[in-house]
Amino acid sequence: MTSPHLADAVLPLIRTRADLHRWSAANAHGTQMHDAVDILEDAVKSEDPATVYAVTHKALASAVKVIARADDSSGIIGDACRRLLDLHPKAAAAAHVPSRKLVDWMIAFQFDGDVDYFELDPVAYAAALGDQGVATYRARLAEISDGLGPVPANAEPWGVPNRHERWVLEWNERRLAVLHRDVEAIIRTHARDRKVAAWLQDTAEAFEEIGAFDLAIDWARQAARFDLGHQSLRAADYWCTLLAEHRPAELLEARVEVFRRWPTSSTAAALHRDARDAWPVHREEVMERLSASPRDAVLFALHPLKEVELAWEIAHSLALEADDVWERLAKEYAKTDPLAVLPVLGRLVERDLTQADAQRYRAAARRLARMRHLAAGSDEAAGVDRFVAQLRESHRRRPRLQQEFDRAGLP
Repeated sequence: MTSPHLADAVLPLIRTRADLHRWSAANAHGTQMHDAVDILEDAVKSEDPATVYAVTHKALASAVKVIARADDSSGIIGDACRRLLDLHPKAAAAAHVPSRKLVDWMIAFQFDGDVDYFELDPVAYAAALGDQGVATYRARLAEISDGLGPVPANAEPWGVPNRHERWVLEWNERRLAVLHRDVEAIIRTHARDRKVAAWLQDTAEAFEEIGAFDLAIDWARQAARFDLGHQSLRAADYWCTLLAEHRPAELLEARVEVFRRWPTSSTAAALHRDARDAWPVHREEVMERLSASPRDAVLFALHPLKEVELAWEIAHSLALEADDVWERLAKEYAKTDPLAVLPVLGRLVERDLTQADAQRYRAAARRLARMRHLAAGSDEAAGVDRFVAQLRESHRRRPRLQQEFDRAGLP
């Protein structure tokens, strides 16, 4: 039986007949759904487990119907659904839901549900299912797989019949491999044909999940060395994260390797952080390699190293062109030599005004006001005011620009 009190508190916040095709209405209702999940999560501590499960089950069913007809481009409703999906297996285990009943629902939800973009994780449901329930679940999946037959030869990925069903089966096969801590199955289902760096990282993450950290590190390293693409770079960071936790003595060598493969301000910052006392040994190489990218060289000197004068010198010697980096650099260097940054700010103003755009006019006006503040009381003050006057004259046919200058208090 469902507790009227809990059901009345939760379900009206989930269910609605409102038109949710409007983005704002969907967002408002999604926020309300999160309030409902908050109530359910709190109820776990005090309510009867059977009651919590019954309300959670009904809330999830209703939430899926809601998202099926909503504009959830903000993801608020989807996040509420995922919170319910996280709570459902825990509530089922606490309520001792019969495993056969739970298996029936899991199969129906995944293969005949109102939407097809949520997964159920058999690892999360293992406690509720028990060994016999997991075996029954595997048998049901096998029946579905046998009914689909083989994939037609030379079929394109988007042309494979029963694509959704096959995807669900593959997902479950991966998660069941993790559940059973089956090393060979994890490699087969996660690494697949080993042609994608992300799949190698998926394999590493699966091994980390089961506590096989040496295997996780090995597969993360393979993913990092796969190629120079963004997936390998992401895997490289994961590899270093694993090393930091499980083999810290190997971390520095890995950070050096990652930097050499991707010499950026971000990889340099990670190397600088993890090198600690050994940083002087690597500094010269890092600065030399970063010189090929003025942006990265300046950002690295400016932020991790916090050597503003070095960043200023690099920006000029390497002919930095990135306006956003010049702006950050000027802000910091103004603390050392406020007059030196005036030419930089002036160039940024002129670039702002190359396009007729109100937002860029406002940015230019703010920079000019900043220039006047920095130059106040110096011999450069009159020059800044002349610069403002020249800009007003050369852009006299832009009334919106004149208006923004006036709002900024410019002469």
